[in-house]
Amino acid sequence: QVQLVESGGGLVQAGGSLRLSCAASSRTFSSYAMGWIRQAPGKDYEFVAAINWNGGGTDYADSVKGRFTISRDNAKNTVYLQMNSLKPEDTAVYYCAARRFYRGTSTRVNEYDSWGQGTQVTVSS
Repeated sequence: QVQLVESGGGLVQAGGSLRLSCAASSRTFSSYAMGWIRQAPGKDYEFVAAINWNGGGTDYADSVKGRFTISRDNAKNTVYLQMNSLKPEDTAVYYCAARRFYRGTSTRVNEYDSWGQGTQVTVSS
């Protein structure tokens, strides 16, 4: 099992930036892929970004490409999501998630087996 704790959410104006962090309590963090998933009010979970085990491969939803960047620091057991040029439609609860038995990324929400508690991101217009 792995515990994931997100931080860095908050309220920001459109066009602004936020950086989310996710700290993992896992001895094997560096061996598996990680992702960020979000849920807007009244909507389904939506894949945002993913990174493979060593940071050498990433995937992004079309809606965030060019604005968001996912990265990881395996020495710190932490994954990040840098969000720039934020839009009101980015408002959601953002979850950090682990794909513990795979090194490669996935864009399918149901292929992430461990999730954090989520952090709220609100973008005002």
